[in-house]
Amino acid sequence: MKTLATLLAATALASCSSANDKAPASAEPLHSRLLTLDTHLDSPMNFSRAGWSFADRHELATDLSQLDIPRMKDGNLDGGFFAIYTDQGPLTAKGYADALAHARKRSDEIDRMIVDNSDVIGAARTAGDARRLNREGKLIAFKSMENSYPLGEDLSLLKEFYDKGVRLAGPVHGLNNQFADSATDTPKWNGLSPFGKQWVAEMNRLGIVIDASHSSDATFDQLLELSKYPILLSHSSLRSAHDHPRNLDEGRLKKLAEKGGAMCISTIYMSEMNMSPERARLFGEYERIGELSPAEQADLVRRWRELDKTEQMWAADFEDYMKMVLRAIKVGGVDHICFGADWDGGGGLKGIEDISALSKVTERLKQAGYSDADLEKMWSGNILRVLAAQGK
Repeated sequence: MKTLATLLAATALASCSSANDKAPASAEPLHSRLLTLDTHLDSPMNFSRAGWSFADRHELATDLSQLDIPRMKDGNLDGGFFAIYTDQGPLTAKGYADALAHARKRSDEIDRMIVDNSDVIGAARTAGDARRLNREGKLIAFKSMENSYPLGEDLSLLKEFYDKGVRLAGPVHGLNNQFADSATDTPKWNGLSPFGKQWVAEMNRLGIVIDASHSSDATFDQLLELSKYPILLSHSSLRSAHDHPRNLDEGRLKKLAEKGGAMCISTIYMSEMNMSPERARLFGEYERIGELSPAEQADLVRRWRELDKTEQMWAADFEDYMKMVLRAIKVGGVDHICFGADWDGGGGLKGIEDISALSKVTERLKQAGYSDADLEKMWSGNILRVLAAQGK
């Protein structure tokens, strides 16, 4: 999830489930036969909305959500990491307590969504869980933590969230915190804080994948150096596509690949964000959509879509996205690229507005000459390999 302050300031196994886990090749298009995962789904922000259900189909014309179970099936997205996102607040006892309460509540909401839809989706903790659920014909729900700020000054809380199912976590979000410098803030620690280095060790001990998205360059460098296991960037774009500190430069992508990690390509910050005063006001309401009545939600959508008619949030489109994806593959290699578009967190572009458009990515990659095995790696194999390599 992108907070208003951030927006203004700015994924050991080498392959995923085989095509044999689904219908024979002659029975359905390639994309629907691949095990497909996305490493950053901000949809949990919708799970507390009055009158809203993840099991229902929602249309972009009348809802801001880009992801639900029917559209996951439309786009043949088999699952991914549902984010426990927490806005960055003050580094105080109260700030930490409020953040922890929020993160626990969001984790519980993800659990409740899974229980409410247990006939079609299941909780995953391991790469093996993902493959098993896929064989059973169920969608896959991993948990991630976007921003470790809720841990406060107590690293033992990482074990609590590990026990709750978290298998991917980043140290920081849009502002510096007690663990690290953010890509979109003025450096405070010049990378990781001393406490942040302890966080890395505890992440490695527990077997939680480190997520370097939102980290400053120096933080990324130190995460890569200190981690005993490969790391991921769950939702990042290339700096060569758009020069923004939130994006990863090609030299660091090569270093990530050399250490066995993977970068999951996002649709955000491929251009400057058009954050007009009106869009900023709407974002302020969007960030608390779970507190709005159904009528207030509908009014927010109406005003958002009306603004879309005169100004777009991003200048990039699907063609720009695929150009960046192809460049990232060329630089990092098919063993080190994956997908994390940032659905429901600011992602989506013209031509790839919601999850139902995913097959277009596969079609374009096939046209570019990539093999079915390459596509399996990029859609889930690389993510599951990194997950399985965490020493657990």
